[in-house]
Amino acid sequence: MAQLLEVDQLKVSFRSHGGEVQAVRGVSFNIGHGEVLAVVGESGCGKSVTAQAIMKLLPKRGCRIKQGSIHFDGKDLLKLSGKEMKQIKGSQISMVFQDPMTSLNPTMKIGIQIAEGIIKHKGLNKTQAKARALELLKLAGIPNPESRYNQYPHELSGGMRQRVLIAIALACDPKLLIADEPTTALDVTIQAQILDLMKDLQHKFGTSIMLITHDLGVVAEMAQNVIVMYAGIVVESGTVADILERPKHPYTMGLLNSLPNYEEGEKERLIPIEGSPPDLYDPPKGCPFAARCEFAMEICVGELPEPFAVNDGHHSRCWLNDPRAPKVTEFAAAGRDES
Repeated sequence: MAQLLEVDQLKVSFRSHGGEVQAVRGVSFNIGHGEVLAVVGESGCGKSVTAQAIMKLLPKRGCRIKQGSIHFDGKDLLKLSGKEMKQIKGSQISMVFQDPMTSLNPTMKIGIQIAEGIIKHKGLNKTQAKARALELLKLAGIPNPESRYNQYPHELSGGMRQRVLIAIALACDPKLLIADEPTTALDVTIQAQILDLMKDLQHKFGTSIMLITHDLGVVAEMAQNVIVMYAGIVVESGTVADILERPKHPYTMGLLNSLPNYEEGEKERLIPIEGSPPDLYDPPKGCPFAARCEFAMEICVGELPEPFAVNDGHHSRCWLNDPRAPKVTEFAAAGRDES
């Protein structure tokens, strides 16, 4: 079956007074119909820039897509005109941003904000659009949708505002939903409710989701497949089981080691990733994680490997996966201190 979204060798850079920031450096991945793909990595790794490139939301000044293609449902988005892309945004691809308070228009009632996209893309009249908006508010788990319809964003809680954003994103039955850290600004209880809502709606409508997050707990809960990004490149990709249970890149292992293991109780000790990501004004020639990696070899500093196929669908961009590399038994274990 053809993929819904195919991103191939995407490179994005930003110009600044200090030089050119190479934010995304040859990223490739696919999302299938009805699939949830998680994109993980620490801040500054290129996750959100990749999403903005897909939506064509990158700033026109100072930003350049240097290379690559983004095919959505058979169309190369990078070759579409602004008018053609407007027909796709909202109707076929929607996005849920991290902070609902800055994403919603504070001067408009939430019902109107949901209905305007329905009128534009679905061609319904105001009465029909209002009925659809009320239906979406109910689907999004908002109580008393008739009264909420006429409220402004500041009258709602953070969790309710995020539900409104999800209702807006799903208003025109998009094929792809991009969710950029959709639960980061919410408390733990509301996070769980929003994730349950997204899962329920995804199963109900069969929408594909690109879920951007730094939370591996959210990944385990939501996704089927994962790509791990670091310093603008994909360092590992595979199924959730591959990434969370059989990681093959030291950076992925570092992310897992920095998570609390509640089964260990008081004995458990978190292992931070020492050091900082590289300067993307002048990215390293070799593996960008080499300076922080305890398993780094001479070749890691001088040359970036192509992704090694660990198994069907699981790839790791690490020289430790080369058949000639020394076997590192500590790497296979979590490396946690049991003492």
